[in-house]
Amino acid sequence: NMQVEKFNLNENSKIKYTLAVVSGKGGVGKSLTSSLIATHLNKLGLKVGILDCDLTGPSIPEIFGVEDLARGTDTEIYSNVTDTGISLMSMNLLLPNKTDPVIWRGPVLMNVLSDFYSKINWGDLDFLILDMPPGTGDVPLTIYQSYNVDGVVVVSTPSKMANVAVDKAVEMALRLNQNLIGEVQNMAYYRCKNCGEKEYLFGKYDERPGLKRIAEIPFDTDIGRAVDAGEVEFLEVYEYFELAKELQKLLDK
Repeated sequence: NMQVEKFNLNENSKIKYTLAVVSGKGGVGKSLTSSLIATHLNKLGLKVGILDCDLTGPSIPEIFGVEDLARGTDTEIYSNVTDTGISLMSMNLLLPNKTDPVIWRGPVLMNVLSDFYSKINWGDLDFLILDMPPGTGDVPLTIYQSYNVDGVVVVSTPSKMANVAVDKAVEMALRLNQNLIGEVQNMAYYRCKNCGEKEYLFGKYDERPGLKRIAEIPFDTDIGRAVDAGEVEFLEVYEYFELAKELQKLLDK
């Protein structure tokens, strides 16, 4: 039972709440969910940042259409800001060529996570959203133990394969005493453009015991197009994304 090092937050950053968006599996829509949560909170007038913790498969800058490399000094890195005022930081904003793969072993990744925490100057944020890599490996473990995480949102899709992996992520968060806020199910259904009827293409999966479902995101060509165009923050996502109430409960605690 080793003593775990807590990283120190950058002295110029003031962050009220940090939310981790996790899943045991890749490709379920963690980055999309992180982006929609950030967009939603930003539209409520809150100051929001997203830290892309998927160091080897970063995608947050593309989702927001942010191209410029991050600027910094010897001691600090400044977050980039999107068109609507969401702050971002990602490995892809630090690589001169964004197709360069990050081929590093665990200890180097840990150093980057420590630097991300201590060197990124976010200014004042109400929420920092951590877009986590898939699985239950080094990176989520280090973030849970060394960052200050106030709540965890779990992302799933309606399939048995995804659910087995998601169960592992849920169990990991519980074992590390994390505050589970709830589950977002992505690709939950398709809404017919003509008649408006919901079709559950993969069948319906019930809530997990002890984990509230806080949103169902549909298959939606508008979402896909917005993500590809880097315009996710201009989507209207309220109808199926009522996260605000759940986050308000977290704030009230």
